[in-house]
Amino acid sequence: MYDQTRRKPEKFLGVITAGSLAKGVEARIRTLTPLEKIQTGQFIAVECEGVRFFGLLTDVTLGATSDSVLLDPPYPDDTGSSLLREVLHGVYTYGNAHIQPSLSLQNGEDQPRPVRSVPSHFAPVFIAEEADFEQVFGQENIAENGHKFAVGQPLDMDIDVCLDLERFVERSNGIFGKSGTGKSVLTRLILSGLIRSNTCSNLVFDMHNEYGSVTKGEYSGQQIKGLRDLFGSRVMVYAVRDRRPGDKNREQRATVADGDIVIGMNHIDVEDILLLRNELQLNATAAESAYILQNKFGDRWMETLLNMDGEALKEFCETNGANSNSITALKRKLGAIERMPFVEKNLRSLRVIDDMVAALAAGRHVIVQFGGQDDLLSYMLVANIITRSIHKKYKELTERYKRTQQAQDEPRRVMITIEEAHKFLTPEVAGQTIFGTIAREMRKYYVTLLVVDQRPSSIDSEVLSQIGTRIVALINDERDIDAVFTGVSGSAGLKTVLASLDSRQQALLLGHASPMPVVIRTRPFDEIFYRAITHGQSSLPAFVRPTNGNGHADTEGDDNRESFEEWMKKQDEAQIEKDKADLFG
Repeated sequence: MYDQTRRKPEKFLGVITAGSLAKGVEARIRTLTPLEKIQTGQFIAVECEGVRFFGLLTDVTLGATSDSVLLDPPYPDDTGSSLLREVLHGVYTYGNAHIQPSLSLQNGEDQPRPVRSVPSHFAPVFIAEEADFEQVFGQENIAENGHKFAVGQPLDMDIDVCLDLERFVERSNGIFGKSGTGKSVLTRLILSGLIRSNTCSNLVFDMHNEYGSVTKGEYSGQQIKGLRDLFGSRVMVYAVRDRRPGDKNREQRATVADGDIVIGMNHIDVEDILLLRNELQLNATAAESAYILQNKFGDRWMETLLNMDGEALKEFCETNGANSNSITALKRKLGAIERMPFVEKNLRSLRVIDDMVAALAAGRHVIVQFGGQDDLLSYMLVANIITRSIHKKYKELTERYKRTQQAQDEPRRVMITIEEAHKFLTPEVAGQTIFGTIAREMRKYYVTLLVVDQRPSSIDSEVLSQIGTRIVALINDERDIDAVFTGVSGSAGLKTVLASLDSRQQALLLGHASPMPVVIRTRPFDEIFYRAITHGQSSLPAFVRPTNGNGHADTEGDDNRESFEEWMKKQDEAQIEKDKADLFG
């Protein structure tokens, strides 16, 4: 029999009166707390014989035992109206709470399980207490090499709500919310937890230079520490080159970077250009023209096109059956890329990406800053090329690990953070871009995504369905709200909860890394957090870049350094020789 003394009387909410597993349950509110103080998003516990249910309060409704009670309601200026309201309330008029159960805990078990039944009639309902939160979400332990990280607190309590970072990195994830709701703060929090817990390596495409170094708070105006300030040599900052050598017309960037990112035209594929078709305003025939050029000239297709004069263009079109107007327009539009200060005509290899892969594999975290090149065109081009290259290298590393089955060959997990994610994952291009591929593959090649966006309705629905954990701040647009809950069961009640959030420092947490949906006050990114996240953190020596054949660290622009592909080839050859020796002696 249930012992009510285990719970605080002031936490009693009511009793279960109706419901179903699919649609949730209804509770008759019997508390003395005024209805207007009972809020959606509260964490609820329901006590039954041998079972405790946990759920989220998703709606509050008014009811009456008879319609006749409502025909002549007491008005404020009526004599004795206050007394009459008290007489009617709780007997003839009442409130109902709609609860969406998510977990159940059997007597004798330590961990709650997904709910597969409903509470019985008249089971007592309570607002959850501290012990309930600890039972479901656990306690933060990343300072003790654990994987529980506190991302916030309940709206009405001062107790941590923790995210399971091990489960978080198993799939791609999303942080959504309209502009000004604190997405960048949430992203800093999550990245800080991942870095401190050493759960995975992180590659962050920092479009607005918010994550690496000190920035000023959007509303407070106070200085906010960057990830490099907090974690030192664990975080490496690479910067997109914002001026060509010898260019004195542009100011030198203030941030000191671990390396400059320079991209050769020979590393730009047609797929990279197609991703930019809206930004470059390419017409419908641009893709066909670009593929004709690539088939003819290989990786020098773009450089060759830009070097063509009028006669050369005419001759090429006549010889290859290309549309002259389309080729001419493509050349004109690609001139915008040629003028970018980080683009060179030809590079033997993308050495800086080899450095990034080595750093990520060594447990470091890489932030790519764009400085003065923070326009969307530059951001999309650089992010796509780097991600495509890293995914290719991790695919090779994964295939090698499958062949050798050696623990030291298993790749370290990497999470890639992108802002303005809908630009990379629209239905039109998601099937072609590397970001769409990574989202669909989940963790197949040890690479996942953290997408940060304010317009989730513009993201391909197939990609959204693969998002494991969602952290959602306030969203008003109906299409964006529908998109956020793509593939989520019981989303009708959650939409009501989402609509009730404040515009700042509140979020709905749900998905793979959260045992159940919960509304939180996001953890402040302040001095208290700085001390907590760095407490007990050991220091790391400066990262040593890969060495050249002479055993010396490479300098920038050294073209004699062994490339990643050459290194992989040597490693495979060495493994083959070892296998032969093991087999044949």
